[in-house]
Amino acid sequence: MKILFIGGGNMASALIGGLLKRGVAANGLGAIDPNANTLVHLATQFGIKTYGAVGPHLQDFDAIVLAVKPQVLKEVATALAPFIGTQLIISIAAGIRGIDIARWLGGYARIVRAMPNTPALIGMGVTGLAALPDVDEAGRALAGEVLAAVGQVVWCKAESDIDAVTAISGSGPAYVFYFIEALQQAALELGFDAEQARKLAVSTFTGAAQLAAQTLEPIGTLRERVTSKGGTTAAALASFETDQVGTAIARGALAAHHRAEAMGDEFGNA
Repeated sequence: MKILFIGGGNMASALIGGLLKRGVAANGLGAIDPNANTLVHLATQFGIKTYGAVGPHLQDFDAIVLAVKPQVLKEVATALAPFIGTQLIISIAAGIRGIDIARWLGGYARIVRAMPNTPALIGMGVTGLAALPDVDEAGRALAGEVLAAVGQVVWCKAESDIDAVTAISGSGPAYVFYFIEALQQAALELGFDAEQARKLAVSTFTGAAQLAAQTLEPIGTLRERVTSKGGTTAAALASFETDQVGTAIARGALAAHHRAEAMGDEFGNA
């Protein structure tokens, strides 16, 4: 397996580190980034090959991971186009549709779109994947293996589902942090110091999430077990319902989905 990363930011670093832990040889991995300091950091930390620009060396790799911001993807893909042979292209840029990436690559459509999330930085991510029709089973397997290096993978039936993945799990960690911040603030108002408040809020969330992950029972059943009629939890949940917290969370995720679709139009039509 020989993988080249275009862009050397946090997600690329997470994937490189995960692949190395899985036994992929450092000399089989490479990165391109315009920032010389980023390249020095990647070479020092991981011992991988680094390049300042695209070129014929692209032919040495089986897959190319596009780990750049959506607004620069067209420029990057256009530069890559002359050097594409049979490599699998994996894009982790939010919102940008495969058909537009293929157009920028001169019609080359062996493309998989992927949407990882930030827990990938600690190997606890989840990634949605969708393959264009030109990708064979070997290509799907390769893409799955690359992204599984940082957590779980979920294959989508249609590429359009990637925008929904973006709204749920891609942006989802921010929703979780938002909830933790609110719980932490409540702890502060109840008299705990900052360290205690953070520990209580974070540990409660991680513990509950692990409990949910380790059982096949419905999430609603787990919630009901904590909720005694007329008790403290029931009081809190009643307040949430009055404020329509659940509805607001769902509405926020739908807003994220709408923005993901809009980004495809905004950057893809360039």
